[in-house]
This record gives sequence, structure tokens and C-alpha cells, in this order.
Amino acid sequence: MQKGKINITAENIFPIIKKFLYSDHEIFLREMISNAVDATQKLKTLQSAGDFKGEIKDSTIRIKLDKKKKTLTFSDHGVGMTADEIKKYINQIAFSSAEEFLEKYKDKANAIIGHFGLGFYSAFMVSKKVEIHTQSYKPNTKAVLWSCDGSPEFELDEKPKKDVGTDVILYIDSESKDFLEENKINELLRKYSRYLPIPIAFGKEKDWKDGKEVVTKKDNIINITTPAWTKKPSDLKDEDYKEFYRDLYPMQEEPLFYIHLNVDYPFNLTGILYFPRLKNQVEVQKNKIRLYSNQVFVTDSVEGIVPEFLTLLHGVLDSPDIPLNVSRSFLQSDGNVKKISSHINKKVADRLNDIFKKDRKEFEKKWDDLKLFIVYGMISDEKFYERAAKFAFLKNTDGQFFTFDEYQNLIKENQTDKNKSLIYLYANNQDEQHAYIEAAKLKGYDVLLMDGHLDTHLISHLEQKFTNSRFVRVDADIVDKLIQKEDAAEAAFTGEQQNILSGLFKGALVNKEGFDVVFENLSESERPLLITQSEFSRRMKDMSALGGGMDFYGSLPDSFNLVVNANHPLINKLLADSEKAMSKELKSHKEKLESLEGHKTELEKAKEGKKEEEIKQEEKDKLSDVQKKIDKIEMKSKEMLEKSGKENTMVCQLIDLALLSNNMLKGENLAKFVKRSIDTI
Repeated sequence: MQKGKINITAENIFPIIKKFLYSDHEIFLREMISNAVDATQKLKTLQSAGDFKGEIKDSTIRIKLDKKKKTLTFSDHGVGMTADEIKKYINQIAFSSAEEFLEKYKDKANAIIGHFGLGFYSAFMVSKKVEIHTQSYKPNTKAVLWSCDGSPEFELDEKPKKDVGTDVILYIDSESKDFLEENKINELLRKYSRYLPIPIAFGKEKDWKDGKEVVTKKDNIINITTPAWTKKPSDLKDEDYKEFYRDLYPMQEEPLFYIHLNVDYPFNLTGILYFPRLKNQVEVQKNKIRLYSNQVFVTDSVEGIVPEFLTLLHGVLDSPDIPLNVSRSFLQSDGNVKKISSHINKKVADRLNDIFKKDRKEFEKKWDDLKLFIVYGMISDEKFYERAAKFAFLKNTDGQFFTFDEYQNLIKENQTDKNKSLIYLYANNQDEQHAYIEAAKLKGYDVLLMDGHLDTHLISHLEQKFTNSRFVRVDADIVDKLIQKEDAAEAAFTGEQQNILSGLFKGALVNKEGFDVVFENLSESERPLLITQSEFSRRMKDMSALGGGMDFYGSLPDSFNLVVNANHPLINKLLADSEKAMSKELKSHKEKLESLEGHKTELEKAKEGKKEEEIKQEEKDKLSDVQKKIDKIEMKSKEMLEKSGKENTMVCQLIDLALLSNNMLKGENLAKFVKRSIDTI
């Protein structure tokens, strides 16, 4: 029996590299520079270990762009390679020299960023030809030139080189010519190499002289080799953190505060996370946390790698335990990444709790900026909710802040209903719901201000967390029914009187189908008409608008209650005047209806005890005819009342005042109201 190994060959690996291995072609620049940094760090490690006796005169990595030759060259003064090493590490694809090196120097190599495997071959994504001109640090070795045009064939020749190190020359193909633009390379260098530990030079610095831009002899160093997160927190001041933030996000407003992460067990993690000023912005910007591995940029798309709500933070995370892999799905399933995610969750909550404990007043000042972030965390992450419940605030319409426990103690005596449920009253627009807020306050109730972008979701979440508690918007019902202490008394009007008033008000309503007229026994000092909207239907529509999985409710039309105050003098006057003005018609309709209803009752009694097939068609026709006459009179009565209501100045004025108080009177109807008010005066 024959045994062997499957060999990966250039012939089948190039298509994978070009099409599948890297999702974005620009990643080649990260790989080229990372390999150069890797080689430079190796030489430093060898020198410190005594295995390299020479002098490292210049560790700067240089990138040279030549538009005429259509080349991009990456030069380092690192370890270089011998011909045998070229054959081993370049020709045998997916065998990384960094892995072998790390094993040998694992106690000394502090910043080897290799283990790229196929990293070098990413160059062929943008190149029609690649050359490696290299001189090994090892004594008595010759410099070599390796060349490959992207086919399985390569050439390897001796060619003298002045210095130890490696030049990688990329001959950019016609499909990738944008990588021959200086601005493009500058942009990518800032993205991928801004914080690498070895100086990276791209061309020379430019200066203005005599009104002209001139090129100096000084290297244009594009990176910061010791960024803030690599330093000890004790060595940094607040201004250092702010300066680093400005470098990360030049156009952003100054952050609220930051967290400096520095963990070495059970995994390695450093970084700085900033709390931006979010307020209630809908255009929440994600992709602001940059993920690094030993200062090598990995990704700024960290959803799934850290908890969803943490993507609202800005800053940098760096861990050698995060694999430099182009696949986000790989990162998301990596065990170390999950541990890091959990740790950051805890550190963020701890930091917020510390600020809350040390300076509550300062925390209250920052609450409006922090709220969106904290609420997002509470509704999306159970562990964060458990931690945040200690310091999260509820803010009332007077601008006072309360923790969950504090607010419960504040309202439990006065805002517990007859069913022993604690009622949290809230408004989501302090100006539009001002009248309802004031009415609640007059009853001794406290009203929360829940005007945040995610507060609809938070309310539902808190109702699941709080025992025997409900949130009710302050305009969801009349004030006496918001927190029912006892059964409500029956309305003072008879059914006939209610029908008259309902008809009048329906006639004056523009959107009569969206309103139900209801009657309540309110005090004379209350408004004659109020508009309310049921808590359930309104909340479902709000959640639908926010993408809360309530699409069915989102498609339903708005539904409101027009609440008639049966004890208000204006309502009673309107009823009396209308009964008097239409007494003849109302009396006639009533008498006819009574007669027809009596006849209908007799016909229905005659049907009692009979099966459907035993009832004669003549009897069915008579009953149907009577019902049609009843419907006709009721319709005539309804049309008469609605016509009267539409023409009645008092009715129109009362309805418009109610709509106006709810910010529902606009456009042409508002203009009519203003004109009618002036005419009345």
C-alpha cells in the first residue's frame, strides 16, 4: 500500500487567490507591508538573541511607486532570504516561515506578525508579474532574484544586492491600474499601515517654497509606530487619548470618554474604546471600531465579532490571539474572539458603572449622549442588561434622573392601579403632549420622557423585566383611566343622546373612519373634547416603523378615540341646542323607528321555535323589508346629524381645538380653523 501527501501547487492555487481567498484586492498592500515588517522584526529578534552580529542601520520600510514602469516596490532591511529559503517559503505555497520562526524564538519574538501562509501570493491579485530581489543576513550567501508571471513557472537567478533585506516588485496589471495612483496608495497606507511598529516611508515629504510644491529629501513616514493603545495607561494623559482619537477620526466631535483595555490573561488584548456623542441620531455609524493583530489592521467590520451594541463605539482593539484571516465567519466562530467579546462587554459596563458611582451628576449630564448606546445594549444583550440595570436612568418630564429602583419607589404608592399593577406613565414628545402631561401631574402622577429612537423597544423590554408593571403613554386615555383606581361610572347621557352627539361630531371630522366617539364623565374643568390613542395599537405601529417585526400593525390605519366630556357645559349646551333645532325630525324618526322595531319584534317572535325550513318565505321577506326600513331611517337620521355637525360652528371649533392640542390640525384644515376663529371673535 502506497501512502503520500496531497500537494498544493501553483497551478491550482492562483485561481483561488485571485477569486476566492481575499474578498478585496486592496488587501495585497497589507500583506506586502506586513511581510516586510515581519522580516524586519525577525532581524531585530535575531540581533537581541545574539544570532545576528551585524548592525541594523535603517529599519525603515520603503514603498516606491513608478507610474512609467507600472511598478510598486516594497523594500525592507530585514532578514532577507537565501535561494534555498526562496524555494522553501515561496515555491512551497502555504508554508509560512513565521510559524517556524515563532516556534524557535517563541520566548523572544515579541511582535512577529507573520503566519500569513498565502499572504505573499495576494500580490498576484493585482500584478501580471512579481519579482523578489533579496539578500540574506546570513554570511557567505548570495543575493537572488525570483520572478513569476502568475503561472506555475518561475525563474530564480543570482543577482547582486547592495544591502541585506528584500525588495518585492509588483508589475501592476491593466485591471488594477488605480493602484498606480499616489492618492490611492496613500489612502490604503493610512488604512492598513497607520499604526505598524516599523517606520513606513512612501516617497519623500513635500513642502511649499516660493509658491510651489517641492519634494524634500526627508522620508515621508506615514505611520505612528507606538500608537496610544500600545502604551501603559499610566504613561498617557487625557490629551494623549484625545489626540489619538483625532488621528483616528479627524472630522469627529470630541468623544465623551474612553476605556483603555490592557489584558494579558486568559488572552492578550489591548485597545482603546471611545464613547462618541450619539444622542438620538438615527444614522448610527458602525464600522468605527478597527480590529488589529499586533498593530496590523484586520478589519473595521466587527459586527458578529463583538456584541452588536458595541459596534456603536469608536476606537481600536488589538490582539495577537485574533487570527489574521480574511474570513469574518472564521473570526465569528473563533474561540478567542468570543472570549474577547465577552470581556469587552464586561469592561464597558464596569467603566460606565464606575463613572456613575464616582460622579453621578456628571453621568446625568452625559446621559442624553450615552442613552442610545446603553439602551441598545440593554435590549440586545442580556448580560449587559444585568449590569446596566444598576446605572441606567429613567428621566422624567421635569428633567430629573432616577435609577430603575429609585423610580419604582417614587411611584409605587400613587401609581398602582386597582389590579395591583404599577403604571409607568410616559410621553414621547413633551411639547405635543403637554396638556396630557399637565393633567397627569395634577392627579399627582409622575411622567417619564421616553423620546429616544429605541425607547419603544426599551418599554416593551422593561415590561418583561419589571414585575406587575405596565408602561402607558400619557395620551393613551383620559387621565382617570390611565391608572384606574376603581370602576368607572357610566356616562350621564342616554343612548339616544349619545347617538345625537356622535352623529354631530362624526359629521365635522375630516377622517371620520379613523375615530371612535366615546363618552366619559369627566370634571367640568376638563376639556370638552380630548383625543386619545390606545397604547397597544399605537405601540405596535411604532415598533413596526422601527423594524420591530410588527409589519401587520404597520399597515393598519391610525385609530383614535374622540373622548366627549359628558359633564362639560359646552357639550350639554350643544346637545340641548341640537335637540331643540332638530326636535321635529328627531321625534319623527324616533316614532317611526319605535313602530318598526315593535313590528320587527313581533315577526321575530313568530319565528321562535321553528326550524329554518319551516319558516315561510313570506315571513322572511316581511322581516327583511322591516329591517331595510329601519336601516333607511337610521341612515337618514345619521346623514341629518352629520350634515348638521359639519355646518355647526361650535362642533367644528371643538373638534379643531382637540386636534390642535394633539398637533393633528394642519394644512387647509388649520387655515379654516384660524379663519373661523377670527370670524367668531
